[in-house]
Amino acid sequence: MTTVLAAGVAVIDFIFRLDDVPEPGRKYRAREAMIVGGGCAANAAVTVARLGGHAVLAARLGDDMIGDMVLEGLADEKVDCALVKRLAGRRTSYSSVVVDGDGERHIVAFRDEAMDFGSDWLERAAMPEFGAALADTRWPQGARVLMERARQRGVPGIIDGEAPVREASEALEIASHIAFSADGLADFSGSSDPEAGLRQAAGETGAFVCVTQGENGVLWWDGEAVRRVPAFAVDTVDTLGAGDVWHGAFALRLAAGAPEPEAIRYANAVSALKCTQFGGRTGIPSGAAVDDFLKENP
Repeated sequence: MTTVLAAGVAVIDFIFRLDDVPEPGRKYRAREAMIVGGGCAANAAVTVARLGGHAVLAARLGDDMIGDMVLEGLADEKVDCALVKRLAGRRTSYSSVVVDGDGERHIVAFRDEAMDFGSDWLERAAMPEFGAALADTRWPQGARVLMERARQRGVPGIIDGEAPVREASEALEIASHIAFSADGLADFSGSSDPEAGLRQAAGETGAFVCVTQGENGVLWWDGEAVRRVPAFAVDTVDTLGAGDVWHGAFALRLAAGAPEPEAIRYANAVSALKCTQFGGRTGIPSGAAVDDFLKENP
């Protein structure tokens, strides 16, 4: 079984589905609602597990009720949480999410700013053998540790490049792959031109670089020019977590030895299927469902 080690944020999402974006000073009744685990690294880990891989998560949680909920949800998904650390007196992150009639998500997030960002304990931890490491930029210190381990072991080390990206500058210098969101690439490069941004990121980091653009697919730099892998057309219901899911699928395929264009196409399919269901990570498909989808969409 292919193992992916992920590090970063794990949260609980309180999701509400409305027809329209709320206006100030009014009350609304949600058409649908759900409480589900979320967070970049945690969603990526769940994706790996649902697709048939072995997911190991390194994260920091408070010793509160929300932290209990996070761990319970991850256990249900068979994510290995041996590298999750709970910090006494601290509060676990959570978010209020509104999904509008077009499937777009609007997020208000809480993070305990007094939470210790240190990663000394992760550096000392025994880590299993893994085929790829994936880290988000929400925990820069943990991202650095994972990228170092990946380089030492000669396996892909992937950064989920969400803004603010340069907070994880030490990890970016070590990563073999950086997969930016559109906002993340603009934040990193200072340019709204994704092609110029990719050229700059590739030159500055020496890593394989790409940028996810939702329904417009993924752009990647081949060393000489920008290439595009198109997205799959689906009826979008909920985009919450789509980027996290994409990164988990991309990391799993790289861990299995797939070339980058193939891994991108596979991740595009997984993310597209996720968007067809309401409920954030609830919509993450199984590996069999993805295989069937790719057969139907050659």
